Amino acid sequence: MSWEPDRLDDQKQLTDGDPSGMLRAVAASAAQVRTSHRAAREADLSSLDREGRPRTIVVAGMGGSGIAGDILNAVCGHGAPLPIVTVRSYRLPGWVGATDMVIAVSCSGRTEETLAVAMEAVRRGCRLLALGAPDSPLQAIARQAGAPFVPVVTEGQPRAAVWALSIPLVVIAARLGLVQADDEAFESTAKRLEDIAHRCRPASESFINPGKSLAMEMAETVPMIWGSSPLAAVAAYRWACQLNENGKYPAVWGEIPEVNHNQVVAFDGPLATRDIFADESGRSLRLFVLRDAEEHPQVARRREVSVRMAEDRGVPVTQIVAEGLHPLERLATLVELGDYASTYLALGYGVDPTPVSAITELKARISP
Repeated sequence: MSWEPDRLDDQKQLTDGDPSGMLRAVAASAAQVRTSHRAAREADLSSLDREGRPRTIVVAGMGGSGIAGDILNAVCGHGAPLPIVTVRSYRLPGWVGATDMVIAVSCSGRTEETLAVAMEAVRRGCRLLALGAPDSPLQAIARQAGAPFVPVVTEGQPRAAVWALSIPLVVIAARLGLVQADDEAFESTAKRLEDIAHRCRPASESFINPGKSLAMEMAETVPMIWGSSPLAAVAAYRWACQLNENGKYPAVWGEIPEVNHNQVVAFDGPLATRDIFADESGRSLRLFVLRDAEEHPQVARRREVSVRMAEDRGVPVTQIVAEGLHPLERLATLVELGDYASTYLALGYGVDPTPVSAITELKARISP
């Protein structure tokens, strides 16, 4: 597989290289926000009002479903009056009990780790709420437990349904008084996503298309993606996961200031050195900094110094600034650009962005 940037402006190659329509799925993000917002509002969540606020919210999910918990935590922010924890495992932490709420999220409704956690939550007497495909094993667990269930109807890969799975959690959080999120917040987020979809559309040429431009900057590098706030760090994690799954491509992610205690040292390593006389161009570092309006002042200083250090050593740097006022808006703008960039990166290498053959093979090998 070789990187051929001309593929990105060849409409036939984009269409032929994306037979399952990952680009179309990314472009549908705004519709997901509106549809899932409506579905969550129409679901029977009256038990939230009767039972009041839990001690802790534990979101159980894997992959594209698990990041919904991270998004919820980022949107609620430091002002949340209770902890929000994401569990990506087969078991709940030992401290989770009857005063806690477990929200099980599975796009298919069949994820084995999430089903195991949901059943454990029922045995422990936790408050359970579930999101996933209708008529699925997850819905059956919720029905047997008398727990609320929010149906999520999607097509394609779960990672392409990130907003369908995340928006109901924000609706639930707003209902519990954990975050201010009215109808306007969801609609403004949808409009931001529509604007990015227009700018990143396949017919838009690389020199003005931010998704294609990012893909070209990532190609033939090892992307190191840093977030300058907890919210931006969730986007950085999402970028890395999307590069892994869409692009079949490695990536490193982290959050400032933690990366200043470890990853920054890679600026002095072999991948930061470019040998212009080498016969073949090897992979080299490129730093991507995702910036947010709510940076701690000292983090802003660390970000500025880190960028200067990278540039002093010849490591190219790209900075992306979140757009919007509401945290959901800001997070969505960062996530959407990464979704487009990872998809265009795959297509530039001639890789179909949709299949995840290694995951399918792994599941087959561990199945009884």
